[in-house]
Amino acid sequence: MRLDEYQALAQETDQYSTSSDNWILIPLLGLVGEAGALVSEYKKLLRDGDAHVMFRDQVKEELGDLLWYIANLATKYHLSLSLIAQNNLAKAKDRFIPPKDPPELFDVDFPEAEQLPRSFELTLAERTLDGQQRVVLLDSSGEPVGNSLTDNAYDDDGYRYHDVFHLAYAAILGWSPVTRKILGKKRKSNQTVDEIEDGGRARVIEEAIAAAAYEYASRHHFLEGANRIDWELLRSIKRLTANWEVAARGTAEWEKAILTGFEVWRKVRTSNGGCIRGDLQKRSFTYVTK
Repeated sequence: MRLDEYQALAQETDQYSTSSDNWILIPLLGLVGEAGALVSEYKKLLRDGDAHVMFRDQVKEELGDLLWYIANLATKYHLSLSLIAQNNLAKAKDRFIPPKDPPELFDVDFPEAEQLPRSFELTLAERTLDGQQRVVLLDSSGEPVGNSLTDNAYDDDGYRYHDVFHLAYAAILGWSPVTRKILGKKRKSNQTVDEIEDGGRARVIEEAIAAAAYEYASRHHFLEGANRIDWELLRSIKRLTANWEVAARGTAEWEKAILTGFEVWRKVRTSNGGCIRGDLQKRSFTYVTK
């Protein structure tokens, strides 16, 4: 049976039309009640073990009741159950299944001078500049690139190394307007792309993402030992980037970029700097021990 067919047939058994009082509250309470009944059956299984011989039958019944209430709510809100299921599967795939093969990089059709380097090796080093401790980013020849950074905070929280996050986004996602600015790789041959994708607003959004990820990580041991990131953070990132080219990257890819970035950042912070290496073709980003 197709979902929309089930939805239509289920509606024929609805005893509470939209003209009734509490026409929305009834199915909402029904959902809560049936979910509780399902949990209760599992409690019985834990208590009685194999003696609870009706467990599977009870689960089947409770799941059916849940499906009815879900279909009822969908109908009352003029939603298609099949479309709901389709959207949910797309969301789950985006969240948990990264592409098998790395997708094409965003700047593949631009001159090489305007492409993010397909591989890079950079060093973060502590320097005393104007009497203040700063972190500078050095290229392979030892020349500084970008701006020197401090924590911009009252406490030593390691945020002065946060260029690591932008470089991680470049390596894993193939996207980072901030990295393009640092390395002089803005796509100036296309004025629209240069202004929108590589411009100031895009960089502000990327900085906001880095700051939000840092704030989240600071409350979770800087993601040490973590293999998942809270869905709300990932969804906020997807909403922030919905109008830019990086919208093509899924939440699973963002999760990898953030987790990898913090893995490298932790090593850089512990070592007070160090060498990092990125490979856009392999979508890899690592701390290099030398």
